[in-house]
Amino acid sequence: MSRTVFCRKYQQELEALPFPPLPGKKGQDIQQNVSKKAWEEWQALQTRLINEKHLNMLDPESRKYLNDQMERFLDNRETDQAEGYVPRDQ
Repeated sequence: MSRTVFCRKYQQELEALPFPPLPGKKGQDIQQNVSKKAWEEWQALQTRLINEKHLNMLDPESRKYLNDQMERFLDNRETDQAEGYVPRDQ
C-alpha cells in the first residue's frame, strides 16, 4: 500500500510523492504536504507556462515567476494560464 498525505491543494488524504520533487527543505515540505496527483497537475501547468511564455529557466526572474505560480497553484489561488490552451475534454 502506498503512503498518503493530507494534500494542501485538495484538503484530503491522497497518495504521497515517493520522494521529494525538489532539493532541500522546499522539496521535503512538498513531499509531506502535496499529493502525487496535485504535483503531477502542477508539472503539466508548469510545462505549458514554460512553453507558451517562452521562459528561460536559466533566468532567475523566470524561476522566481514559476515558483510563485507553483505556490499559488498548490494553495488553490488563481494562476496564470497559457494563452490559447484548450483542455482536451473541451
